[in-house]
Amino acid sequence: MSLRTQPFRKGRILGLVIILAALIAAEFHLNKPLPEPVKAAMAPVYQGNELEKKTALTFNVVWGEEYIPQILDILKTNEVTATFFIGGQWAEDFPVLTGRIAQAGHEIGNHGYSHPHPDKLSISANIDEIKKTDDILFRLTGIKPSLFAPPYGERGDAVLRAANEAGYRTILWSIDTIDWQRPGPAIITRRVTEKIHNGAIILMHPTAPTVNALPQIILELKNMGYEMVSVATLLQGLQRDNGNHS
Repeated sequence: MSLRTQPFRKGRILGLVIILAALIAAEFHLNKPLPEPVKAAMAPVYQGNELEKKTALTFNVVWGEEYIPQILDILKTNEVTATFFIGGQWAEDFPVLTGRIAQAGHEIGNHGYSHPHPDKLSISANIDEIKKTDDILFRLTGIKPSLFAPPYGERGDAVLRAANEAGYRTILWSIDTIDWQRPGPAIITRRVTEKIHNGAIILMHPTAPTVNALPQIILELKNMGYEMVSVATLLQGLQRDNGNHS
C-alpha cells in the first residue's frame, strides 16, 4: 500500500464507522421505552364515538382499480363521503384514479407503499413505507394524509411506533366485510347491517360484489339513521367524548 492511499482508506473507514454509529443511534432512539401517555396516543383506533350515530365507509386500495369508478359513482349518487386508504405503489400505477378519488372530495389515507407484512419490518423500514407513500400521495393529490391503515391490519409495536414517528394515527376497523374473499353481495350487506353500531369503521375493498352491495348498504344505513362520514370526522367525535369525560 502506498503512503498516498493510506489517508484515503483511513478516512473512508472512519466515514463508514460514523454512518453505522448514526444508524444504530437512530434505531436505539426509536426502540427506547415510551412514556404511557405516548403509548396511549399511539394506540390504534377501531371506532368512533359510541354516543354519535355516525359510521365511516373505508376502502383499502392496492388492487381492484377496475371497480374504483363504479364505487365513486355510487358514493356521488348517494352523497356519501368515504375514506380511501391507498397504497403508494398502486397510486404510482394509477395516478389518474388516485386524483379522481381526491377530486371527488373523499378522504385520502396512507396504506403503505408495497403492501408488505409490517409486523415483519423494523421501525425504520415501516417509516420508509409510510413516508414514501406520503410523498407520492401529496404529489398526486396535493393532500398530506394523517391516517395510516396498516396492511393486513397488523399492529405490532414497530408498526405503531413507525406511524407515530411519521406523524400518523393508526386506523383499524370494527366491522370487516371480508369482501376480498368475494362472497355474494347479500352476505357483504348482512355483515354490515347485522353488526352496525355507533362510530363503526367499516372495512371494504374494491371488488365486484362490493360494488353490487354498496348501494344497498348505504340505503339500509340511512334508513337506520346513520350518517356516513370520513374517519377524520369520527376522530373528532372521539375527541369530544374524551373532553366530556376529562
